[in-house]
Amino acid sequence: MTALFGRRARLRWLHLIIGGALLMPYFLVGMVAVGASGGDDGVFSSITGQFTAFAYALPMAAVTGLFPLVRPLSVAAARALCGVPAERLAEGPARTRQARVRAAGWYTLHLALGGVVSGMTLALTPFAVGVMGLPFSAALRDSALLGLPPALDRPWIVALTPLAGLALLCAPALSAAAAGELLARRAPVLLGPTPDDRLAAAERRAAALALRNRLARELHDSVGHALSAVTLQAGAARRVLADDPEFVREALAAIEETTRRTVGELDSMLGLLRQDGESANGPEDGVPALDQGPGQGPGQGPGLDALDGLLARCGVPVAYEALGEPGAVTGAVSGEAYRIVQEGLSNALRHGTGGAPVELRIAVREKDLEITMENPLSGRPPVLRPGGGRGLRGIAERAALLGGRTEAGPHGGTWRLTARLPLDAAGRAER
Repeated sequence: MTALFGRRARLRWLHLIIGGALLMPYFLVGMVAVGASGGDDGVFSSITGQFTAFAYALPMAAVTGLFPLVRPLSVAAARALCGVPAERLAEGPARTRQARVRAAGWYTLHLALGGVVSGMTLALTPFAVGVMGLPFSAALRDSALLGLPPALDRPWIVALTPLAGLALLCAPALSAAAAGELLARRAPVLLGPTPDDRLAAAERRAAALALRNRLARELHDSVGHALSAVTLQAGAARRVLADDPEFVREALAAIEETTRRTVGELDSMLGLLRQDGESANGPEDGVPALDQGPGQGPGQGPGLDALDGLLARCGVPVAYEALGEPGAVTGAVSGEAYRIVQEGLSNALRHGTGGAPVELRIAVREKDLEITMENPLSGRPPVLRPGGGRGLRGIAERAALLGGRTEAGPHGGTWRLTARLPLDAAGRAER
């Protein structure tokens, strides 16, 4: 009985009744067309005419089902009333031809089954109630409304009519249960994601993942460098607190400037996260554009023109040599080069020999920009930390996104980091 009259069965029956209601405009147009073509004034009371109008209505419903917005409305109804899991259904309007054809097939099937079940419900329910009341009403037995033949007007037959009425009441319930189960089984096939929908969803997930990875690199490079510099300056200030107050004041001023600048960069990156769901500039709705992250777009982050300030406050002596004009490099190459230098300095602060100078050389060549950084090794074996190595990995990812490459490792008694970025990488970054 639960399968016929339980909550799920009632919801599916309601879904079918809605389908019957949606069929009515098409059915009425079909009735008018049948009446106009046949010239039969009694078309509305003719069973043949009604079935013909029903056949005319379905192609019209199928054409309507081709509209893109039919799919999200059908999906919402199938989720709420048919009990189909949401993950098995597609999201959004039907954009491709295959998706529209599938949605039209579902819409037509829904309206066809809904029309049949609605007709049975409207016709059989009052008839069944009348049949159940025959033993209790002589007027009802004499009435012509039920259309019973005189041969059935026998006491023992009349006594069994309540059972026949109950059977008639179960017929619409059985039909609704069967039709609802059929719709529930076909919903994932007709309303489920097409290969194009799956590809689009995968692209959206990849875009969101790439954005998160990019923000993680920015946070690691910017905040990690600032914390390393602040830690070094605070430690040096603590050691000379009683002997060199002037140095302590300079160190505190550098810490203040570094933290203020880092908070500004952090604000910029969090602003990108706040754009999620609001910005329409990304490759998909709700995904900010990846080429507008810090260090790439205009005003989005520092570039090589701000390199002097970075070297002045990095907390480690730097021997800087420029070949060409690094400050003239703009766009994505400039921003990523700045971050690569920043991360290289952070690594020197964490792992290099304390107080040893870092040699930095930036060469602007005809087709690429080359960054070389060297610092003496501390003499201790490298320590592999759980989750470590994000800095070098981030540097390699930055260079790869622009079509460049990096190399890092021991070189004699020093640690050498080399990065080569193509100067025509701005177009590649936009793509």
